[in-house]
Amino acid sequence: MELAWYQYLFLFIGGAMAGVINTLAGNGSTITLFLLMTFGLPANVANGTNRVGLLFQSIIATRAFAKSERFKPLVKESWWIIALAIPGGIAGAIFASTMDKELLKSVIGVLMVLMFFIILIKPKRWFRETDYEKNRKTVLNFILFVGIGFYAGFIQMGMGLFFLAIMVLGAKYSLVDANILKIVITLLITIPALAIYLYQGQVNWEYGLALAAGQSLGAWFAAKFAINHPKANIWIHRLLVIMVLVAIVKLLGIYELVVGLF
Repeated sequence: MELAWYQYLFLFIGGAMAGVINTLAGNGSTITLFLLMTFGLPANVANGTNRVGLLFQSIIATRAFAKSERFKPLVKESWWIIALAIPGGIAGAIFASTMDKELLKSVIGVLMVLMFFIILIKPKRWFRETDYEKNRKTVLNFILFVGIGFYAGFIQMGMGLFFLAIMVLGAKYSLVDANILKIVITLLITIPALAIYLYQGQVNWEYGLALAAGQSLGAWFAAKFAINHPKANIWIHRLLVIMVLVAIVKLLGIYELVVGLF
């Protein structure tokens, strides 16, 4: 399908919005997957094509974060989290076409509702600084990080929200530091995942590159904001609340239910 000029524009603008959202919170793939499927791509091809923008976005954001003084010590201290998530991501991409996606969407929707209340109850928990003294190498964390990697490889949408909850509430990282690690892990998972989707013939480069241009710009802006803004944690938390609400509305079909009533 050949894209019209206005479709390129929508993909670029939607990509820019997703780049900001994915870098600061998560669930930007709600926008990109919606656009890709609206413009004619089957769900499996949209899922694969979505990784093109994620790859470029993650490269740009990682380069921006790498200029921060906190980047190298943070990655060095958290290498094991990255190592656990990558094989999970590869497995998730391999099994993406065989799992029941509708059932998964319902489960994710329920989890998002729970997460919404977790975010609102005692919000000060989200504004902590990173606790480098905490022992994070527990069996539960091992399972959680492999699991989040698997989910990222499978569908990606909402991965950032789950990852931030695990990192901030469980592993005791600050929101800014958790975001930095999230971007690095997304980059390292997306490379093999994209290769798998390419092998399966589930990537449309015309659509993907149009998204990637916007996502790269959005990611660059958001990374600069996260590093330099003194109240970045507060703004990231606010965006997190909004994106969880968006995910709940979409995944549980609330929007379609309301429209149907009228």
